[in-house]
Amino acid sequence: MAHEFITIMQDQDLRKAFGMRLKDLRKQKGWTQKELANKLDIRYSHLNKYESGMHAPPLEKLIQLAEIFDVSLDYLVMGLPMEDSPIRSESLHKRFKTLEAFDDADKQTVISVIDAIIAKRQVESAIQPV
Repeated sequence: MAHEFITIMQDQDLRKAFGMRLKDLRKQKGWTQKELANKLDIRYSHLNKYESGMHAPPLEKLIQLAEIFDVSLDYLVMGLPMEDSPIRSESLHKRFKTLEAFDDADKQTVISVIDAIIAKRQVESAIQPV
């Protein structure tokens, strides 16, 4: 994979597309470039070069980015959606795949907990002052 990554990231158009995805993910979190750079333990100027498509991050930083944004490397590098999953969060996706093997009673327990959290959030957002 490392060799394929190096070859892919040598293409300027792919680097630019990666940079746009990275910027979009960062903005979805509401983070500044400096905030994300601190999370990655890199200089702000390096992150700026990644987002502009001038440079590609090393593989270990790519892995760290995928973990921070909870996306697959395929999505981060190539923009490929996760395997036929409507769930964008890779960690949620993995957990739900594991839960599929559980018995119906355990599945229902998990569904009840999820429903309770969703209902709580809906109530909280409904009573927030405008």
